[in-house]
Amino acid sequence: MSEKTLSDIQLEVDDYISQFKEGYFSPLALMARMSEEVGELAREVNHFYGEKPKKADEAENSVEMELGDILFILSCFANSLNIDLTEAHNKVMHKFATRDANRWTKKITEL
Repeated sequence: MSEKTLSDIQLEVDDYISQFKEGYFSPLALMARMSEEVGELAREVNHFYGEKPKKADEAENSVEMELGDILFILSCFANSLNIDLTEAHNKVMHKFATRDANRWTKKITEL
């Protein structure tokens, strides 16, 4: 399987959602879904890295699956608002490269 770009992911999600009459949820519903998924990620991180072990009867889940759920919802959100995630990413990276260029201590690389 070849690697997917953000554009590929957005198209794949759109193809999936487009087969249903309901289409994308409203932005408010997508925000609620995103919040729910981030909460599930927090729970998994707490189980794996924190001090709160899972109960014996809790379903198996993983940080990877929760991040995947977030990526799916993020793609739905972006698609519903006609936002290209690659372009959004490029704009954010430009912001970090300019506004935050000297915010943190850079590693020294030797030649």
